[in-house]
Amino acid sequence: MLRVESLRVGYGDLIIIDALSLRVERGEVVALIGANGAGKTTLQKAICGLEPPWSGRVLFEGKDLSGMRTHQIVRLGLSMLPSNARVFPKFTVNDNLLMGSLASPDPSKNYVERIQRIYDLFPILRERSKQMAETLSGGERQMLAMGRALMAEPRFLMLDEPTAGLAPKLVEDVFGFLGRLRDMGVTLLVVEEKVEHVLKIADRAYVLQTGRIVFEGTSQEARSSGAILKAYTGGVAKPKEQPTP
Repeated sequence: MLRVESLRVGYGDLIIIDALSLRVERGEVVALIGANGAGKTTLQKAICGLEPPWSGRVLFEGKDLSGMRTHQIVRLGLSMLPSNARVFPKFTVNDNLLMGSLASPDPSKNYVERIQRIYDLFPILRERSKQMAETLSGGERQMLAMGRALMAEPRFLMLDEPTAGLAPKLVEDVFGFLGRLRDMGVTLLVVEEKVEHVLKIADRAYVLQTGRIVFEGTSQEARSSGAILKAYTGGVAKPKEQPTP
């Protein structure tokens, strides 16, 4: 469903993503693991058009995304949920969800039904529907951000640290929700520092270290590999062979 080929991304003279290639098959949950500064967020931004690549390309369902703007990519069915539960603080919960529907291919189609589905997934949001988003707790804002992303009806959703700053109980709730998304047929690429949690729901995992993939394999293989420990402790891991750009 998604194929990244020899992608190189940076800022100024600094290379962040270095000739990186990966794939995500339809219906998979793929974990993207690495220490802060490894390039995980930059990679997701490049995939959805927020950071222009220096070289390489991104293919979504066989379509080359090169040169496309983010809103065009979202309307193809690929969305990203940024970290830190970014919502419109001065809008109500309901209006935040309506804003999410604007990114769908047909914003006016079944938007009421879509909102009701979000409220069914997150009943607390129905109770808070008329509240300003700035009055919500951290966990409620994260639910709202997820709900808004789903209003665009993505077939492929990227999540950047969806449990950052949440209490342990809410962490469990978020991963339970991600499992439900998988069961609904949404393909997921998840950046997450809570490695054990994400590997429980992921089919496969990639480990990034300084912009390069140093491990690719199943979740079970990732648990037994030393690549994750090396990536987080700064040890030197041998990069996975990448195609020559």
